[in-house]
Amino acid sequence: MSDTFKPLVFSGVQPTGNLHLGNYLGAIRKFVALQEQHDCIFCVVDMHSITAQLVHDDLKTQTRSIAAAFIASGIDPIKHIVFNQSAVSGHAELAWIFNCVARIGWMNRMTQFKDKAGKDRENASLGLLAYPSLMAADILLYRATHVPVGDDQKQHLELTRDIAQKFNIDFSDRIRDAGVGVDMMVGEEKVSGFFPMTEPLIEGPAPRVMSLRDGSKKMSKSDPSDLSRINLDDDADTIAKKIRKAKTDPAPLPETLEELEGRPEAQNLLGIYAALSDRTRKDVLEEYAGQQFSVFKPALVELAVNVLAPITGEMKRLMDDPAHIEGILKDGSARANVIAHKTMKDVREIIGFV
Repeated sequence: MSDTFKPLVFSGVQPTGNLHLGNYLGAIRKFVALQEQHDCIFCVVDMHSITAQLVHDDLKTQTRSIAAAFIASGIDPIKHIVFNQSAVSGHAELAWIFNCVARIGWMNRMTQFKDKAGKDRENASLGLLAYPSLMAADILLYRATHVPVGDDQKQHLELTRDIAQKFNIDFSDRIRDAGVGVDMMVGEEKVSGFFPMTEPLIEGPAPRVMSLRDGSKKMSKSDPSDLSRINLDDDADTIAKKIRKAKTDPAPLPETLEELEGRPEAQNLLGIYAALSDRTRKDVLEEYAGQQFSVFKPALVELAVNVLAPITGEMKRLMDDPAHIEGILKDGSARANVIAHKTMKDVREIIGFV
């Protein structure tokens, strides 16, 4: 029995619609930074994509697109694992076991289910309700110790920890007898834990990128207006057009961050500039204080194009060679399966499956 879990980061992105600037700044760019100091598994969670919408126009292309975005942004699929969730059957198998570990009351408290199901909860899929259980399986199938999470996923990670803790306590004696766990304290009780208590990984403040048409709403791929977002596959002219047309107010940029209060569109554009340039909003504001948006927007266009154009170009090159992308995913799934197979072998032994 080991005395520690091997540090491992698990990250997943759904293949639903085009990735946009918010996805890049809030998640993918952070994934790229994480790989420098951690062993990482990057997953295209295609099974999650059918929980809210069963039929997709082209799920295969969307899956390849996420993988292409990972690689074009700088993720190394040789040093780390890049794969799609449905290619590793352990995700579904462990999710079913976790469905039996989790309590219905836990699931009913998940705010994301309430938000996505809306008022017609009775017509929502069972998969949408059980979504957090599958997310827990995604993470714990690899006994991942850390997960980068945004505000909307913190509750799901807490549920992942609850599931891990209940499994560890319920099967503590069997885990110890099998010699496959790690001794850990749960309250004042010492148990032999098979699954780690996965921790959230926060790598600096995640920029909250808002709609270019309404600074009070988060940038979203589901917004009917394409002008509301910058997609990762937008060309330079399209990026320039969207930034030029981005909603602003008539006042110039102020000298202090406090003076930006109540100006959501100005805050948003300033935040995007700061994130793309790896600077603080305060630093950017000091440079452009007193300037009109007729000056600031062209500078933002130049910066955004310089940062995003190489990613867009590489994504296009990769998407033009689907066999290459599928080869990367196939190699990644084979390597992921090795880890998943060992986990499920131990889980079956712990539970008592013959």
